[in-house]
Amino acid sequence: MTNLTRENTKKIFLEILTGKKRENEIREILVELHKKGETSSEIAGAMESMREISLKVSVDPEFRDQIFDNCGTGGDQSGTFNISTTSAFVLAGGGIYVAKHGNRGITSSSGSADVLEYLGFRLDLSPMQHAILLQNSGFTFMFAGEHYSALKKIMPIRKSIPHRTIFNILGPLSNPAGVKKQLIGIFSADFHDSVIEAMQILNMERVAIVTGELDNGKYIDEVSISGISKYKLLANNKISEHEINPEIFGFKIVPVQAIAGGNAKENSETLISILNGTERGSKRDIVLLNSALAFVAFGSARDIFDGIEMAKESINSGKAFERFRLSLDISKKI
Repeated sequence: MTNLTRENTKKIFLEILTGKKRENEIREILVELHKKGETSSEIAGAMESMREISLKVSVDPEFRDQIFDNCGTGGDQSGTFNISTTSAFVLAGGGIYVAKHGNRGITSSSGSADVLEYLGFRLDLSPMQHAILLQNSGFTFMFAGEHYSALKKIMPIRKSIPHRTIFNILGPLSNPAGVKKQLIGIFSADFHDSVIEAMQILNMERVAIVTGELDNGKYIDEVSISGISKYKLLANNKISEHEINPEIFGFKIVPVQAIAGGNAKENSETLISILNGTERGSKRDIVLLNSALAFVAFGSARDIFDGIEMAKESINSGKAFERFRLSLDISKKI
C-alpha cells in the first residue's frame, strides 16, 4: 500500500464505519496501514471520519476554548492505576472544564469507564446531559461505547489482528465534544511526529503528546515517575520538543510497582485517597506530574514547575475532591 491522502483516507474510513466495506477488506486495510506505518495525513483523514460519525456533545461556541481532554492510547500493559482519570479532577479543581473521553480496560483490568462506573458515574448520559454536567461541575466522562456505536462491529476484526491498528491511535484523538486543547498519552514515542502533525493539520489549538520510560525497559502512555518522559507540544501552530526528568522537579524515581493498579474497586480507592489528600506517596506524585503537563498543554501554566504548584493547590485546597463529589452528585441526579 502506498501512502494515502487525507481525503482518500477519510473516504475509506467512512466506508468502514458505515458498513460499506467487507470484513476481509477492513482487515486488509488495517494490516497494510500498520505494515507501512500510518502517516500524519492518514491519521488526520481517519480522525475526520471518526468525528463525522460520532454522537456529538454540543457545547456553546464561547465555552469551547475552556474545555480540555486528557487521555491515553492504552496498550502499554504497564498495569498502573487510573492516572489520567485522577488527574482530570485535579484539572477541574484548577479551573479547567474536562470533557474526558475513554473506554473500558482492554490491556488493563480497569479502564477509565470501569473505575468511574464503580464510583457511581453514569455512562449512559445523553449529549445534552453531558453538556449540562460539564458546565455545572467542570467534568464529564464520555464513554466511547455510547458515542461510537459503529466501532462495535469493527472490534471483532481488530481482535483478530495480532497487533495494534490505527484505531488504537484514533480513540484518544476523536473527542465527541470537539475539544481544541488536549494532553494525549501514547504507548510509543515512535508516533509522536505523526500524531502531533495530524493535530496540526486539523487546526487543534494546543496539544501535548507524551510517552514515559519505565524502569523495566518498557514505556507508559503517561508522564512517568520511573524514568524520563518525552513530549511534543503544539502551541501557536508551532511544534516543540521537551522532556521531563522527575528528579529535576523534586520527585524520587520509583519502580513501576510503586504506581501499580488493580481492579476498579482498588483503583477507585486510590483515586479518592489522592483527591482527598490522604495519599502522599508516589501515586500522588505521578498525578501531580501528569496534571502539571496538562496545565501546560491547556495554556494555564507557564511550565512544569508552575503546573506542579497548580496541581498541589487543587488537591491541598480541597477543590479537586470538591469537583469530584459535585460531578458525581450531578451525574446521579441529572
